Amino acid sequence: MLSPTEPIAAVCPAPVQRPVLRMRWEALTYLHWDLDPDVVAARLPAGLEPDVLHGRAYVGLIPFRMARIGVGPAGVPLPQGRFPETNVRTYVVGPDGGRGVYFHSLDVTRLAPAVVARTTYRLPYCWSRMAIGSRGTRVAYRAWRRWPGPQGAQSHVVIEVGDPLAPDERTPLDDFLSARWSLYEALPSGAIVRARVDHDPWPLHVARVVHLADDLVAASGYPASLGPPAHVRYGGDVEVRVGPPRRVG
Repeated sequence: MLSPTEPIAAVCPAPVQRPVLRMRWEALTYLHWDLDPDVVAARLPAGLEPDVLHGRAYVGLIPFRMARIGVGPAGVPLPQGRFPETNVRTYVVGPDGGRGVYFHSLDVTRLAPAVVARTTYRLPYCWSRMAIGSRGTRVAYRAWRRWPGPQGAQSHVVIEVGDPLAPDERTPLDDFLSARWSLYEALPSGAIVRARVDHDPWPLHVARVVHLADDLVAASGYPASLGPPAHVRYGGDVEVRVGPPRRVG
């Protein structure tokens, strides 16, 4: 078993000094299910193991809006505008003892960024039709996958956003799931790469699920009947800096 050598920290412990990507994540919602770590481990590449809290691993469905994408330290803007994204992810320990996110899928509405991300960061981006809307305190997210598959997989989430969490109201689970400062991916060669991620702490809000019908988590290989999420939060907006991918282990 890999043991993490990094603590969970609500504030980024290693700011990205020279980002290769800048972006803004908006209207983000966290929905998480807790699972036996063996179930998650079966979905991970060699070299990564589930990060666990109190003996449980977590898989998340994370819908939000991507905006202000720029490349390089100066953040030279890309002509992609703003578009929705929904990712299915879990939390891992890497061969270097670091903690991070592992993405099973990332659905976006732009085909070009999906292809670029698949070929550069080797991230499993998918091309989908998606929409985000809001009315009052409710936010709705919809996704219909087009490519590569399973085509027709859908997700429809409606949440009601409550009060912001005060610093002393944040739980260890809140930070375990939201305070993640890197991402891991496996190259076709089997090598593991890690990219650092830097942003301000999430301005988390209490949130309640009004409606949830999702195929994307099951499309990533998890059981189709996971029941209600164990953890729901509204994250709000943050400015993000991503460092270059580097081989670890």
